[in-house]
Amino acid sequence: MSRTPAEAAAVAAVARPAAPASTESHPADDGEPSHPDREEPLYVPVRPCPGGFSLRVYRTPLDTRTVVAFTSRRRLADCLGQAVPSVRLALPAVRSLAAPLGVTLVSVDPQLTAPPVRPAPEDTVPLLPTFPG
Repeated sequence: MSRTPAEAAAVAAVARPAAPASTESHPADDGEPSHPDREEPLYVPVRPCPGGFSLRVYRTPLDTRTVVAFTSRRRLADCLGQAVPSVRLALPAVRSLAAPLGVTLVSVDPQLTAPPVRPAPEDTVPLLPTFPG
């Protein structure tokens, strides 16, 4: 079975044993200080494709492409729903799989967001008539 370099990196990152816990507190070097233990596998949403599964790519409110990952299955379900398939991958594996897609941003535990509601123009006629009383 041959693997692409990204797949090999993903397998190596998941198979690597977790580092021993340290009592020292050190900031993460990847801009995600709230998740310093990057060796723990994350729940990453995927979609089925003919070859198995592929990463789902989302957009931030500022229209930047991102891959999302969650620290627990419950957080994934709360944000995206129960029926979303997922795989467990370490953060370095997620980054290596997203890189060939041109996606450099990984959002860990994002909150559900929606586009802002546009106010109705003042000079439009309401769709339903308004009755007194």
